[in-house]
Amino acid sequence: MEFANSGYLLLLLLLIPYLLWYFLRGKGKEPTMRLSDTFAYQHAPRSWRVRMIHLPMVLWCMVYALTVIVLARPQTYDAWDDKETEGIDIMLTMDVSASMLTDDVYPNRMAVAKEVASEFISSRPNDNIGLTIFAGEAFTQCPMTLDHAALLNLLHNVRPDLVTSGLMKDGTAIGMGLANAVSRLQDSKAKSKIVILLTDGSNNVGSISPMTAAAIAKKFGIRVYTIGFGRETGEEIGAIDYRALQNIAVSTNGEFYRAQSQAELSRIYQDIDKLEKTKMNMKSYSRLHEAYIPFAWLALIVFCLELLLRWTVFRRLP
Repeated sequence: MEFANSGYLLLLLLLIPYLLWYFLRGKGKEPTMRLSDTFAYQHAPRSWRVRMIHLPMVLWCMVYALTVIVLARPQTYDAWDDKETEGIDIMLTMDVSASMLTDDVYPNRMAVAKEVASEFISSRPNDNIGLTIFAGEAFTQCPMTLDHAALLNLLHNVRPDLVTSGLMKDGTAIGMGLANAVSRLQDSKAKSKIVILLTDGSNNVGSISPMTAAAIAKKFGIRVYTIGFGRETGEEIGAIDYRALQNIAVSTNGEFYRAQSQAELSRIYQDIDKLEKTKMNMKSYSRLHEAYIPFAWLALIVFCLELLLRWTVFRRLP
């Protein structure tokens, strides 16, 4: 249990001066009766009322303490779960050049690539996954995260007209896209680090060549899975450099795939899904709950009991 307003708990310290005042205030002021000898009263039994004379004070202190606890807002979680789970670090690297709008697969290559990638992300809830997009330039759309809802939202927001609207330079900078993904994985502590690179063309722009980026990936122990996507008979298709994609995969101990339909692309992602997984420690907890209500009810009950006793059994007459 924790307290949302823990500062209120300091008010409990006020009970100390109250108790001192309570026990010291009556010294020498209670009504007395002069007797020549009290021997006869030494063994007289004390009534239960006398024994319980301080009960109203105790109940009042309880009411005060419970009220302070309510103000401090105690909160609980359903459960804490510190467990070891399986997962790997993954960067999805997607070509968003103008040729990805080709409709040789319905409705177009980019839409299909996004849909299949979304299914892959949803199937791996324990993985750190990020997204790099590239055309004539590359940038990180989403860094690696376990917040897959945010990742999926950013993936869905990848506009199909990034190049045609002038938001990105056209071209296919495979080396730049791969280098961007590698930069996000190089400091990862995971046992398995992979890049899934999907493109429908060949490297024709950018200051980093695909093989240079592959060499950097290999240096950091990153495996690259390359996918050449698109029908060879599709209109406006750019020549996919299958040899370069295969060389990238081989040099990093990854795999090279060809996909000409959504079904083939889905099977490729399912194949990658069978990769060896590495263990990660994850701490999770359930929804937060306010826990002040039982304290509030108990304070009310004790308050009513204190009033009842003070005005009946322990009532003092002038």
